[in-house]
This record gives sequence, structure tokens and C-alpha cells, in this order.
Amino acid sequence: MIPAGYMAKHVSNRPQWLAAPWVSDVYSVSNCISKTFAEYIGAWMHNGYWLFDSPEIIRELAQARSVDLTSTSLFYYEVHDVEFDAPAREWRSFVPDPSVTTHVVVPDDKHLAGYDVVSFSLGNSAECSPLSCNGLADEMQTNQHCLLSSFEEARQLLEWGRFDNTEPGPYRIFAVHSARWP
Repeated sequence: MIPAGYMAKHVSNRPQWLAAPWVSDVYSVSNCISKTFAEYIGAWMHNGYWLFDSPEIIRELAQARSVDLTSTSLFYYEVHDVEFDAPAREWRSFVPDPSVTTHVVVPDDKHLAGYDVVSFSLGNSAECSPLSCNGLADEMQTNQHCLLSSFEEARQLLEWGRFDNTEPGPYRIFAVHSARWP
């Protein structure tokens, strides 16, 4: 897994329409249910994975935009070095957006929460997490954060076609870690 960066998010409880009673909240990489701390793309402070290289950069942007981070949770992400092309049934390499520098500072204190599968039809920023966005957690065993328990499980489910016809791919596997603000 490759260090991809950080994001501060407002973690949402399980939406009522998601019937998976074991899910208490949603730690997905996508912005569909648990929202990011602010609109950040136009500031061009993100890295090539469209995340942030450090928590300090998030704080800097939040301060510039007068955004209070006290109700957010900090996440650190790692991404698998290949993405899955569902129609072709193959793994292929990808690179972070080369127009933006990427120098992720790996945290000293991180706690693995699980693995998310995320669509990237536009190739740069995370779009949807079918486990939560499309309700696949109703059909698959996830943990309390609506994430898969292992990388191997995420890989197998992709290869077996369990994410087919949910969102346009390709799909990337992310390790989702909770982190602490420095």
C-alpha cells in the first residue's frame, strides 16, 4: 500500500436507508455520506491523490477558510498500487495526478479501521464508495464503519464481480486509518 494522504471528515452515522444494522457510522473515502471538512479543490493545496500530505496543510486551509475542525475526524489513507478495471477484469497501474506534488508524511500514530473500495471514473479524485453509497454493505459483511476487514477480501470481491454495476470504475482499494491531530 502506498501513502496517499489525509482528510478531515464529518463522520456520519449510518443512514436510515442502509439496512446493515452492524454499521454504526461511515468511514468511507468518498464524500457522499461523511463529508470532507471543506471544499478544497480550488485552493490547490491537495496532493496528487487529491488528499493532503499532512494534517498541518488541512489546518492551514481550514484557518484560511475560517473552518472549525473541532467536529471532524482525521483520517490517513493508503492506496493499493494498482486499480481494478471491472469490464476488462484486470488490474492496471495508475499514478497520482502528476500536475500536483505528492509528499505524504506518514503518521506516527495510526489505527487501521478497514478497507474501502472507491470508484475513480475521472481518474483523479475519489468518487463513490459502493459499500456505503450504493448500499452494498446490505449484502456484504462490513465492520461497524462500513469498511471491509481485509485487503484480501476487497481484492476478491472486486475480482468476483461483487462491485460490478454499482458505479463506473475503475476501482481502487484504500486502507482507512483513523489518525490523531498533531
